[in-house]
Amino acid sequence: MATQETLQAEKRDVKGTTASKRLRRSGIVPAVIYGASQREYMIQLNSKNFFDVAKKQGSQNFLVNLEIEGAEEKTKLAIVQDIQRDPLSGSLIHIDFRAVSENDTINATVPIHLHGEPAGVKVGGLLEQLIREIEVFCRPGDLPEAIDNDVSDLELGDSLKVSNLNLPDGVTTKMEGDVLVALVAQTRAAASEGGGGAKGEAEGEKAAEDEESSEESSES
Repeated sequence: MATQETLQAEKRDVKGTTASKRLRRSGIVPAVIYGASQREYMIQLNSKNFFDVAKKQGSQNFLVNLEIEGAEEKTKLAIVQDIQRDPLSGSLIHIDFRAVSENDTINATVPIHLHGEPAGVKVGGLLEQLIREIEVFCRPGDLPEAIDNDVSDLELGDSLKVSNLNLPDGVTTKMEGDVLVALVAQTRAAASEGGGGAKGEAEGEKAAEDEESSEESSES
């Protein structure tokens, strides 16, 4: 299950583009927290501290315990709903947090990690992962860091579908079960090698005999 990090924040009273730019120049990122049974309100937190936590996560949607100075409720369990970054510099512009309770059903997008070398790859196939993340629904305490699946048993032509994913207890998805997550495709090289065998050898021998006959005819 995903770990719940703690972040220090402060309630924010000033708003507007000028005020937000001033905060960002001083290493502070403006944010908002909403949801649950509360009114939406503005907060701010240290950009570096947020980056340090975010870079350890497998998904952009992760749980945090916000300790908010100046707020009526000092501690809030929240999920990172959206992160806005500068497209050029990558610096933080704004963060949206959604407050949740332990009994809420939350939705988050988590990565799909495939492990092991498929049997089909060992004979020349190629593992193609078509979906690398999936939206899941669960309680905060059940939120996984990733969905992990062993694909070692996949043969040439086999596939892994959404219905085959190892979703932890308490975790569901609304994606159709027959959607392909990954497949072991036959490469042209593998097909060429597989098409050899006795037939390929016979054709090769016949080509060699024809070439020898042609050379003998030329000499005579």
